[in-house]
Amino acid sequence: MLTPDGELLLLSAEAVVERLRGLPPPLVIHAPATFRRLGLRLVPAFDVLELFAFVLPAQPAAPTARGLALALDQDLPAPGLEAEAALLPALAADLLRRLAAGRDLPLNRDAAGLAALLGKGGGASWLWAPFVLAALGQPHAAPSTDALKPWKHLPEWQEAPPPPPPSSHPVGEAEARARLAALLGPHAEQRPGQADYAGAAAAAFAAREVRGDPSFVLAEAGTGTGKTLGYIAPASLWAEKNRGAVWISTYTRHLQRQIDQELARLYPDPVERRRRVVVRKGRENYLCLLNLEDAVGGASGGLGLGAPVALGLIARWALATRDGDLQGGDLPGWFVELFGSGRLAALADRRGECIHAACPHWKRCFVEHTIRRARGADLVVANHALVMAQAAWGGLDDALVPTRYVFDEGHHLFDAADGAFAAVLSGAETAELRRWLLGAEGGRSRARGLRRRLDDLVAGLAPLETMLDAALQAARALPAPGWAMRLAEDVPGQAALAPADARADNPTEAVLRLFRRQVLARAGAEAETTGFALDCDLFPTVADLAGAAERLARALDRLAVPLTALRDRLLARLDTEAEEMDSPTRLRIEATGRSLLRRAIQPLGAWQAMLRSLAAPPAEPGVRAEHVLFLRLERRSGGAFGREAPREADVGLHRHWLDPTVPFAATLAAPAQGLLVTSATLRDTGDADPEAAWHAAEGRVGAPHLPSPAIRAALPSPFDYAAQTRAFVVTDVAGTDIAALAAAYRALFLASGGGALGLFTAIGRLIAVQKRIAPALEDAGIPLLAQHVDAMDNATLVEIFRTEEASCLLGTDAMRDGVDVPGRALRLVVFEKVPWPRPDILHRERRVHLSGGDPRGYDDRIARLRLRQAFGRLIRRASDRGVFVLLDRRTPERLVSAFPAGVVVRRVGLAAAVAETAAFLAERGED
Repeated sequence: MLTPDGELLLLSAEAVVERLRGLPPPLVIHAPATFRRLGLRLVPAFDVLELFAFVLPAQPAAPTARGLALALDQDLPAPGLEAEAALLPALAADLLRRLAAGRDLPLNRDAAGLAALLGKGGGASWLWAPFVLAALGQPHAAPSTDALKPWKHLPEWQEAPPPPPPSSHPVGEAEARARLAALLGPHAEQRPGQADYAGAAAAAFAAREVRGDPSFVLAEAGTGTGKTLGYIAPASLWAEKNRGAVWISTYTRHLQRQIDQELARLYPDPVERRRRVVVRKGRENYLCLLNLEDAVGGASGGLGLGAPVALGLIARWALATRDGDLQGGDLPGWFVELFGSGRLAALADRRGECIHAACPHWKRCFVEHTIRRARGADLVVANHALVMAQAAWGGLDDALVPTRYVFDEGHHLFDAADGAFAAVLSGAETAELRRWLLGAEGGRSRARGLRRRLDDLVAGLAPLETMLDAALQAARALPAPGWAMRLAEDVPGQAALAPADARADNPTEAVLRLFRRQVLARAGAEAETTGFALDCDLFPTVADLAGAAERLARALDRLAVPLTALRDRLLARLDTEAEEMDSPTRLRIEATGRSLLRRAIQPLGAWQAMLRSLAAPPAEPGVRAEHVLFLRLERRSGGAFGREAPREADVGLHRHWLDPTVPFAATLAAPAQGLLVTSATLRDTGDADPEAAWHAAEGRVGAPHLPSPAIRAALPSPFDYAAQTRAFVVTDVAGTDIAALAAAYRALFLASGGGALGLFTAIGRLIAVQKRIAPALEDAGIPLLAQHVDAMDNATLVEIFRTEEASCLLGTDAMRDGVDVPGRALRLVVFEKVPWPRPDILHRERRVHLSGGDPRGYDDRIARLRLRQAFGRLIRRASDRGVFVLLDRRTPERLVSAFPAGVVVRRVGLAAAVAETAAFLAERGED
């Protein structure tokens, strides 16, 4: 704490809280996280992050003193909390000076009016307002609501003619190597395998010889090979030669951003990069200007503390953003943490309610801009889920489907396909369809129903109005508001509170109650104690379920028939009214047809098929079926840190493909002309038979379902793991003892002096360990960050971890796969236990039918690949050094082959692991 008198104090959290009483609002970085650590409710404060977001919208920065200093090109603070506290006033002063220097920029046209508006909110006024107005030279500026309307200043998109189909000129190996050399420049770090990788990847861009038989390359590139630039070289060359787009797909939004950043090497000019490279995500990721307008209109209507400030900063960001991406784009990840995820989510089209050409902001819409830019781009960076949806639907917002793909993080293709091609008949899914059709039914929701969205398209057309009326009436067979509270049969008094269509034995709610009854009857004793989802087999069904399912199937048919007819009649207008229909109406009808199909008709068809399966005879035990059907009761741990009894969240019937690469191959791979599937962990290197390892890798990406075999390539990592790493399995820590587990994490983190990533297979165990070790680490000057605990998203946590070299980070699966932290900031990885696959019904069936007769080997392969992925976080550069520790004394010897060649895994006690970790990291002065 730096006091108003200039006294710099190093205090306990309790002492800080006591001293804050009676002082003016403090100057802090990330007020929600700061006050949470102090155990205080959120109170007014000068948050430097808010000022940063105002002055430098759409600029990245880690939300720490060091991170802001880096972003502002200031001298970094000396190690220690006192130096960081002393830096805060300098950071604020620097930002205000920058604002003063740029007061005449177009971005700051309405900045003074906005600051004045945010500063007039009484008790909820923005504390920075008078300082900002002074910096702008307008201390008495009048408030302006126009400053909250960025759409007035955004450019309109212009329609372009449809692009012609691309050519099919191949990319040769020598060409790919030459392009890579040009990308790297003469002074780049030498990576011998990178050029070989680029040459192998070029085979995916050969001309297709037979329809339905794409050029399929399966390329494993060891960590450090440089695979991103390795595949960008042939991909960009093919796009330029053939005037077509290559879609580069990865697993998460965070990884999309990493690839986009790498593409700055190819296109250093931002203007050219914007023309040639587009990042595509689902509509729900982008700022909806109509939702922003609605929110601005209700900003004084009770949106909560900070709402006007949040909207003001979003309005500033909308003027500066590259593409309007709210999730993982250039809106800092910490923005949602300052103002709440619900407020930000309300500004995106998360409910599928876009009215397209009927929207007054359609010509300035960020999504529409992105769609049109993607049509002419060379490289489109997307994610697996979006790419698979595009293939299944025959296009996203148009009929364009790519012909060339690169799938980075290809080891996730199986899981991505599993999610993309699964179907769920649950309370949440069916209630969401009802909301999409009927809109808000009471309450303060701004949800727009189908009638409101289509009213002017069907008005005066009696057949269409009749179909719409019939569909909306039939939609009342879906769960009514409050369904979750009524789900439990023994909740007293709920029947009287239910809406009329629920009291009349809503057919969907009746089936959901029977689903729940069957799960609880079959789940066993853990039903009373576990916070995880509970599963049970669909067959044999409980009494009455088959009859209730038949009634629901008929009810869904009464909904699907008029919706299908409505869609057909709307699309028919495109033909019958072709001569007089204007372009916006035509585009709107086309979009409405897509929405009806994807959000209603297709799900209804899947649900009806699932319900009909209840009347079919079940498969005999051990017989391979195309789909796996099971019931699941979703449960959530209750209360802070899961201290309360778990509560029920949802229940439903799930249908998964036994092998989801079958629909992946049929809908995406076979129609394509070339695919490159790549990862550092495609094969199980622990398999004694290399051919079997390749065969298993091909099976997880769908290659066996294509006519020709995949072209294989494998490039080893250039790192000297024997010299750069140490690996230990600790033999004297009982994994079931949380106290012992926490003590092990604490000792290892202290030994490394920070720079440690702690991985967990269960959220509850992570939270329990974090609570036990945080005080000791903080006393040692080691900040502890934790997924599921800190009020920050994963990208922000990783950015802080990367920036603060003394910090430690706890996380689960997302951290195991998505952390790229080179250098000293990551020097220790500690894994709590062997990451076995979850032993649920879906896995039970797959290990029987997809294991080639070796179920245990199937489990081992999954565990080894996950261990490889975790180990891969440790060494990212040739100069890195690090230690990997597995705190599971039951680790089978057959799993240690997961680690790279040269790594010797030693089984030692905790004391030895701690000592050797400290000694190894100290060899190069790491401590």
